[in-house]
Amino acid sequence: MRIAPDKWKHFWVGLGLGLLFQVAGLWLLPGHLLTVSLANVIAVAVIAYGFELYSKFTGHGHYEVMDAVASVIGGMVGLGIAFVV
Repeated sequence: MRIAPDKWKHFWVGLGLGLLFQVAGLWLLPGHLLTVSLANVIAVAVIAYGFELYSKFTGHGHYEVMDAVASVIGGMVGLGIAFVV
């Protein structure tokens, strides 16, 4: 089973968002790891699905839920990397 190239693009964008949000959140709210992480997971999910809805309603791109899922998975990986580092 091969993963489509566009899913990888969504994964990498989600990873970047997760890293950026986690680092910024922990910098702004040190000592609140659980709160920051939960807020960041929600933010990445809202942005990923929001972009898909934007594509659906404006006709720019194509709507596919699995693109949002790939972005969220990438975001979770990014959050985990930021947490470990």
